[in-house]
Amino acid sequence: MTDSKKRVVIMPCSGIGKAYGSVGREAMYQVVEEMRPDATTTTCLSLLTLGDADAQALVREQPTITIDGCPSACAKVSVEAVGGKPATEFRVFDVYRAHRELKVRSVSELGEAGREMARLLAEEIAAKVDELSK
Repeated sequence: MTDSKKRVVIMPCSGIGKAYGSVGREAMYQVVEEMRPDATTTTCLSLLTLGDADAQALVREQPTITIDGCPSACAKVSVEAVGGKPATEFRVFDVYRAHRELKVRSVSELGEAGREMARLLAEEIAAKVDELSK
């Protein structure tokens, strides 16, 4: 983070090889790069688990939103393991439950329905960013 302004950290699970993990990462990119670029930031989940001091300080000092693609809740667990406390936790499966008509095509290609699921999740996250940024 290059400026002193507090930003909301959006921390998705790594979810490699998992379709819902891919949806969560896509939602994060939409929020951080398109919807709320001046109010958000992110860091690599593996940096937390590998002990990177800057990444760990970021999630301890800034409001953090976690996005998890499966019940293991790796993003939430990893943030908590380094002393952070998620301000809000999102689970991709909850979006699917609310919109069962949206089926992710595959891990490597979300398809139109998967991209729509990511957009819906990104809108929920962006609304929470707005609340946390007040």
